[in-house]
Amino acid sequence: MSRQRFLSHPTEPIDISAGRTTDQLMLDMASTAFQGRRLGEAFEIWARMLKKRQIVIWMGVAGAMVPAGMRRIISQLIRRRMIDVLVTTGATIYHDTYEAIGGKHFKGTDSADDVQLRKHRIDRMYDVYADEKKFYRLDNEIEKDFCSLLRDNHPYSSREITEKLGSWLSTRAREKDNISVAACEAGVPIFLPAICDSSLGFAMMFANRRRDRRIIVDHMKDVDESAMITEKCAKSGVVIFGGGVPKNFIQQSAVVASYATRHDRTHNYALQITTDAAHWGGLSGATLEEAKSWGKYSPRARMVTCHVDSTIALPVLAQALAERFRRIRRNIPRFDWAGETLEVTFQRFKG
Repeated sequence: MSRQRFLSHPTEPIDISAGRTTDQLMLDMASTAFQGRRLGEAFEIWARMLKKRQIVIWMGVAGAMVPAGMRRIISQLIRRRMIDVLVTTGATIYHDTYEAIGGKHFKGTDSADDVQLRKHRIDRMYDVYADEKKFYRLDNEIEKDFCSLLRDNHPYSSREITEKLGSWLSTRAREKDNISVAACEAGVPIFLPAICDSSLGFAMMFANRRRDRRIIVDHMKDVDESAMITEKCAKSGVVIFGGGVPKNFIQQSAVVASYATRHDRTHNYALQITTDAAHWGGLSGATLEEAKSWGKYSPRARMVTCHVDSTIALPVLAQALAERFRRIRRNIPRFDWAGETLEVTFQRFKG
């Protein structure tokens, strides 16, 4: 390897001026260094996905992103079809439902007296507060009203539950920028692979316990349905904020799909935003390169990891993409679920 190959791409100073846009800044940051460069590269990879003719774009979201004010961004990404499938936590959808019907999260402090907060039934998420009494009201509404729409002894995937939740909320929501409603109307599947680890799951459990119901959530069906999506699509990209269960659920869809088809169905593009580190051995900090050894990503996959708070990266990336793609013109996947089978067709989207 020649010496010159190491000295062929100089860093470039960033120029700041009043007329510059966020997408131009992202492109400039890709020629800087450290996590600034990684964020710029993340923008480039996501933009590259949006230019592909036929690709399914997965998005994984973990952490208290709705209480932190990220709900509207995720909803807009869904409506503008900058993502095609969302995998998140039950808590994300629960908090999203709470805000949809008029609930609020409040600015607080991380140095609060938590014993006093408990006395007043105020829940804390770092520097955000929530009214636990109003959570209880939502729990009861889900248990009584929403769960009445679910059949007993029917094995639901979490995708089916969130689809019904979006339909239920569409007539109740006071806020239009709701994740579940946007996904239901746009035909974007939402998977909650750990739905029981949330108040949404608690409310469904109490419907079974207190109302003599028999609501069944079949997580094996989740695995099957997610794998079918990856099986049916020749190319796929992954956008991960936070890691956790959503991250591996998306990644494992490639492994299962490859097993099922005996063909390579590894993901082709990936970016992850995380504050964790690989040397602790946990999944949230694991490198995307490591996942190649498991057959989750193609050996030639374009990928980048940026170590930054998701509440910083998501607004910046979403704004830059909105400026770059003022009109989305791509072939988007349409998912037709019929019984235990899935048909995927690609249709031109203009939005």
